[in-house]
Amino acid sequence: MSPESRPTVRRAYAKINLTFEVLGRRPDGYHEVVSVMQAISLHDVLTFEPHDRIQLAADIAELVSPGNLVYRAVRLMQGLASAHCGIAVSLSKGIPLASGLGGGSSDAATTLLTLNRLWGLRLSKKRLLELGARLGSDVPFFVQGSPTALVTGRGDKVKALPSPSRTWVVLVRPPIELPDKTRKMYGHLDPACFTRGQHAARLTDSIRGGTDLADLRCYNAFETVACSVFAGLDHYKRAFLAGGAATVHLAGAGPALFTLVDNRDKGETILRRLRATGLEAYLAETL
Repeated sequence: MSPESRPTVRRAYAKINLTFEVLGRRPDGYHEVVSVMQAISLHDVLTFEPHDRIQLAADIAELVSPGNLVYRAVRLMQGLASAHCGIAVSLSKGIPLASGLGGGSSDAATTLLTLNRLWGLRLSKKRLLELGARLGSDVPFFVQGSPTALVTGRGDKVKALPSPSRTWVVLVRPPIELPDKTRKMYGHLDPACFTRGQHAARLTDSIRGGTDLADLRCYNAFETVACSVFAGLDHYKRAFLAGGAATVHLAGAGPALFTLVDNRDKGETILRRLRATGLEAYLAETL
């Protein structure tokens, strides 16, 4: 088998927002945000193989759709290729769907980066970031590639930060489904929820100073409205705390929840307690 015909396998990692602030609404209709984002080891797996057209397969049937961000990323890259290019992509999900952990965005970014190499497009990182922003506000973070970053604008401006020491992350994915959740979450915010970026600034200084993540104070503007938007979310927060979490944070636009712990044993203890109650829970580490 020639190198060109061998499958290319890539991991697409999840993220958590250590801070997420909304500064206000922009003239273009988007919101101005400031966020410190952190990649974690929970991941999807994408396999790319040569093909004469675009073909998408997934271990979750509902993901096989032209609306899937992977498919849209392939079409974007195909439009920039000088010759007709096809690809078969197989997606194996490890990141829970519609959870606030950035799985779809990470898959899209991984697709952009992989096809840029496989198809010899030689697009600059700046150009790839621009393409990523067209697909979604979290995609540029994954394209940029730094595990820890300060994200501003509408998510399209990404500045790498030093990676903190390894921290364990316990996650719960409540069984709450809400179509168009991100738009609804923004719709529930009012100007009283807007901040000036002070939480991100404080956390950025702490990270640069070497403070362990488990000792930091996370912040998410959506926390103020999450329990109103996601019916029953407060129940899962209480269950998480009862399982041993010191604090519980909303992941992105939710409904996933997470807590940070400073060692694996503590994380595994909380994980066992949560799973014993029937909750969908995961243990990951920061990258």
